Amino acid sequence: MRILLVEDEERLSQALVEIFKKNRIGIDSVYNGPDGLKYARTEIYDVIILDIMLPGMDGITILKTMREEHNSVPVLLLTAKDEVIDKVRGLDSGADDYMTKPFSTDELLARIRALSRRKGDVKEDTILFGDLTLNIKNCELANKSGESLKLSLKEYQIIDLLFQNPHQVITKENIIEKIWGTDSSAEYNNVEVYISFLRKKMEFLKVKTEIRTARGIGYSLEEGKCIRL
Repeated sequence: MRILLVEDEERLSQALVEIFKKNRIGIDSVYNGPDGLKYARTEIYDVIILDIMLPGMDGITILKTMREEHNSVPVLLLTAKDEVIDKVRGLDSGADDYMTKPFSTDELLARIRALSRRKGDVKEDTILFGDLTLNIKNCELANKSGESLKLSLKEYQIIDLLFQNPHQVITKENIIEKIWGTDSSAEYNNVEVYISFLRKKMEFLKVKTEIRTARGIGYSLEEGKCIRL
């Protein structure tokens, strides 16, 4: 999962970034309206957290523009305003949820998970594909015999992305955007290194499920041994 946070209070933004990272959720943060709309238009995000009061362009304008452009990414409005009319205005403009400051971070995380489920993400404690299991709580890969290996954060985020899109080729560009972020200096070889790490762990677990290469494009998660392209 990757989140876009559009919040002009830098201390709050930085605190939320750390909270999401600790929960193994990728996040990009921007501090003004024009940047928020620019990032939202990439459509690489699973959920957008959007403040209403922003410099340059307010959150309602960003939201209306997104919906007019048929951008259906779930949006949670985050603002200090607590008047009913503001909530109604935000929801009528296309918001999926609404929270007022101050708020509980546990509640925010729960709402983000709920919004990602609405988009279609599978967020159980474990995900099974073929003979390979991804344990989300423990950040581990396991085989049918119960043998498991711990994953690093990047390994987990990449394999989770593949698990969420089985049989689909995920481009290297998309992996970099989703895992490292839009402004990252990460290159294709960064992706290739982590794919190599994951393959070695899957080989150690002796599973038939594999990460298949689509040469010059990206990778897909497939059942059964097959010749890599």
